[in-house]
Amino acid sequence: MVSSDQRRRQLAREKFERQQQRREEGRRKTRRLTVIIASSVAVVAVIGAGAFVSLDGDDTKEKADAAASPSASPSASESAVPEPAMKIDKKAKYSLSMKTDQGAIAIAMDAAKTPHTTNSFKALADKGYFDGTKCHRLTTEGIFVLQCGDPKGDGTGGPGYTIPDENLTSLGKAGDDGAVTYKAGTVAMANTGQPGTGGSQFFLVYKDTKLPPSYTPFGTMDDAGLKAVEKIAAAGVTGGAADGAPKKAVTVEKATVDKA
Repeated sequence: MVSSDQRRRQLAREKFERQQQRREEGRRKTRRLTVIIASSVAVVAVIGAGAFVSLDGDDTKEKADAAASPSASPSASESAVPEPAMKIDKKAKYSLSMKTDQGAIAIAMDAAKTPHTTNSFKALADKGYFDGTKCHRLTTEGIFVLQCGDPKGDGTGGPGYTIPDENLTSLGKAGDDGAVTYKAGTVAMANTGQPGTGGSQFFLVYKDTKLPPSYTPFGTMDDAGLKAVEKIAAAGVTGGAADGAPKKAVTVEKATVDKA
């Protein structure tokens, strides 16, 4: 017999995955349109005539839906620039320190378990990538996460490259529902729902959450950081929804990554 709480979590996970699929479909559509536009520009160069591509009907609706749907997915589903060169000490432990306007959050990272993820965060933080960015998504039902790391602040931004999934077996074997428990305090990478599509977006788990084991768990919040995220979550989502922008807006004022 499935309890109402289990059913609610299952529905939340299914919604989470549908949102990711819609966003990925929107990105594929955008890439196809980009090819069309590029071809049109080439024609203009050859024949000197004007050309344009009109976006309307289902195309526009799909793109709008993809942009509006909050999901654990960065925009980069294919690499436009190379992943940063490996410069960290793969045997060391690092700390991602985020100063936010809602409190400080320190995240412990183990480079031995997640070298690509740790190296990427170090490279991005060193150039101020996360500074001034907003944590754009809060979920308060079914899954319990605060999502950050998007320079656009709307769930569609990314660094232009992707990194491989790592450490996926660390949370144990998935249950019959295909999920594992991301415990409160866990910090994991967002992605498009497809393997190897992590970018810069990540989510902070403030309450035990069941999700498929496909999101790289790369860090753990300190107690003060977890309490800060819990307070943000307690304030709820803008408009009273269960998924959307946090009512208590969160800005990452400064992020640094250093050896622990």
